[in-house]
Amino acid sequence: MATTATATANSGYLLTDWRPEDPQFWESEGKRIATRNLWISIPNLLLAFSVWMVWSVVVAKMPAIGFDFSVGERFWLAALPGLSGATLRIFYSFMVPIFGGRKWTAISTASLLLPALGIGFAVQNPDTSYVTFLILALMCGFGGGNFASSMANIAFFYPKKSKGNALALNAGLGNLGVSVMQFLVPVVITMGVFGAIGGEPQQLSNGGQLFIQNAGFIWVPFLVVSSIAAWFGMNDIADAKSSFSAQSVIFSRKHNWIMCVLYTGTFGSFIGYAAGFPLLMRTQFPEVDVLKYAFLGPLVGALSRAATGWISDKFGGGRVTFWTFLAMIIAVFGVLQFLPSEASPNGNFWGFFACFMALFFLTGVGNASTFQMIPSIMKQEIPRLMPNLDAGALQKQTEMESAAIIAFTSAIAAYGAFFIPKLYGTSIAMTGAPNGALWAFLGFYAVCAVICWIFYSRKSAPVPC
Repeated sequence: MATTATATANSGYLLTDWRPEDPQFWESEGKRIATRNLWISIPNLLLAFSVWMVWSVVVAKMPAIGFDFSVGERFWLAALPGLSGATLRIFYSFMVPIFGGRKWTAISTASLLLPALGIGFAVQNPDTSYVTFLILALMCGFGGGNFASSMANIAFFYPKKSKGNALALNAGLGNLGVSVMQFLVPVVITMGVFGAIGGEPQQLSNGGQLFIQNAGFIWVPFLVVSSIAAWFGMNDIADAKSSFSAQSVIFSRKHNWIMCVLYTGTFGSFIGYAAGFPLLMRTQFPEVDVLKYAFLGPLVGALSRAATGWISDKFGGGRVTFWTFLAMIIAVFGVLQFLPSEASPNGNFWGFFACFMALFFLTGVGNASTFQMIPSIMKQEIPRLMPNLDAGALQKQTEMESAAIIAFTSAIAAYGAFFIPKLYGTSIAMTGAPNGALWAFLGFYAVCAVICWIFYSRKSAPVPC
């Protein structure tokens, strides 16, 4: 489906005249084009998150089908997609200005077919080695990488006044893929969705059966459709073209690194908790059927991100982020009170669960507020750092650096998907409980709150936002 934005400049897939800050252009054609690209981007990103985090559910069911890996080995399988996804994000951060958002969205979504099909075939073979599963877990990181390029792409389409909400919708509804996966996979693995084509079920000791292969296969048709939709329905922006060397200027920007820390505290927490939540619940509350509840955490976090972007647009991202970190400290402290302990050997599952729901909600609010901060910060910083640029060049530089920083900070923050499950596993191995990891997270949020207050949220902050 070719785009026909105007008869001259914007015919075809490449937009050569793109001026979202021009009110007349925005209302006449820009908003329509941006909206279409956003609503094609969202399902592609949702699928990326679904494939990225699928191991968080698969590992909980592996012992039942004969893969008798240790708790530590299963935490590694849950954590490795986070490690590879975060690393790939560093490279994906710079792909949209080099290849174009339309092309890269289609190609990167299609690449997810490799781990989806691989998981489906591997779990059907009881002789599949642990190393093979490690490789497949690493390949699921392709989905994690997609977030960086997706957010950078959408940032180019919207004016500053609505950028925060657009990014919140793309990220929040994309993040919803974790919850969709954690809800859908436990359902589809109980039935022969694909008939004989999908393979034989795995027999359980209690006489039941599972189709674990559906955890991978279920995404295949959706990935194919979404890749085609991106290729034929999205656009590349000519002005968004930029080399890696031009984008690499962000590595000299102080606020790029500061925002990496803050976004690690918000998104890193969201994706890390999502990756480790099912297995954490299973180890701490073994009597609970955790897969009935695991999807609710990512659901709350994703919806709160999508629904609260306007708060930062109205009150300022820096203020919202500061108060979010203070509330996250309280929520983590609450989680610690309800874990099993010597005084309460069984703990309190519902108290634990409620505090974690609050924590997921707060990560969503913070995810939206931190991304709202970045364009605001750079709009103040670029005129100071590059005073000789004219108005047009200043606008282009600001947009380019903002998009690159959004993508790069998402890359660094995604390491939370590795470190949080791994710290759970390490803490349990060393002490028998995850408390040490949670205290470490609480301390990190305190550091983030102080940093945010010093640079962005206090009255005399150097870059108020």
